[in-house]
Formats: sequence, structure tokens, C-alpha cells
Amino acid sequence: MSVSDNELLLLEFPEQFETERLIIRAPQWGDGAVVNAAIRESFEELRQWMPWAQQLPTVDETEANIRNARLRFLERMELRLHLLVKETGQFIGCSGLHRIDWRNRGFEIGYWLRTSQTGRGWMTEAVHGITRFAADELQANRVEIRCDARNDLSRRVAERCGFTLEGILRREDTDVNGLPRDTMVFSKVRGIEL
Repeated sequence: MSVSDNELLLLEFPEQFETERLIIRAPQWGDGAVVNAAIRESFEELRQWMPWAQQLPTVDETEANIRNARLRFLERMELRLHLLVKETGQFIGCSGLHRIDWRNRGFEIGYWLRTSQTGRGWMTEAVHGITRFAADELQANRVEIRCDARNDLSRRVAERCGFTLEGILRREDTDVNGLPRDTMVFSKVRGIEL
């Protein structure tokens, strides 16, 4: 059973939800400046793992990227989510549901956190919240986290959030330098962890 484009456009679910300390919401027009500032602050860490972070973007390039992400969210093709601190409204990172398989209700969570905010449990809280959102609002049957096998910080988030390591795909992809890399695949599935 496939899901038509019209059926996707008619899917209703919230564009924003909260965890104990975070507001997690869809990208909005005008987010470019704050996201760009976080990318600039975190560039050295991001470029180790993120193919999109190999050159510093301008504010306009970041705003254009966010507007595209907003459109993809509305089309239900990719659900990027911005992380903001409830108490201050500060943008601290980005996550979302990617590689979406609507027919089987499968989703992959990706994430990055601005450097000055690491070590405070923000991403663990966000991943817990996004996993609940996927299970409750999107009827997820499977939620994955994939990361470079050398990325200890991403691996630890998956482990803290109770995702099961299914395996390591050897030389499954290339890293940001174009060299072969191993990919760790973690998951939660409905009826067991979801």
C-alpha cells in the first residue's frame, strides 16, 4: 500500500511540541540568522561529521536552506525540527525525522547541537521527545538513529535514549573526506521499545 502525495499533504500533526525544558518546532521563515550563528559557533565540530558543513554558509544561504526545509516539512517529505530552550527561547540545535518511509511508518532521527550547549542533556531530552512524537503522532513502527561508527557523541545519545544497536554497516558510506566509513544503526520498534 503506497501513500499518495495528496494523502501526505493531508496528514495532520502538530508543528510544535514541548519536553520538560525544550520547545521543538518546525523551521520558520526568519530562523536563518540564529541558526547561522549556531553553525558558525559549532563549525569545527560539525564539519567532522556533517557533509553540509564543509563551508561556512552566509546568513542568506542558511535562510534559504531553512525555507526549503519549511517547504519539505509542509510536503511531509522531511520533518526538520528546531530545538529552543523554553526558558529563554534560545536556538540550541537541530534535529528532525529524515529518510521517511510513510508506507511502513519508518523514520530516522538526525541531530546536531551548538557547541556551547553540549554536556547538558539537551539532545538526549530532544531525542526522547522526538521519538515519542514519532510514535504517538505519526504512528511510527520504526525509528532509527544512524551515525558514523567513530562519532562517539552521537552513539552515546542513541544509547542513553534506549535505542538498540542492530549492527554496523561496514564501509556503507563515505565520510566528509570521501573515505569509506562504517555506519552504526540503532533502532526502536513498535511493540518492543516504542
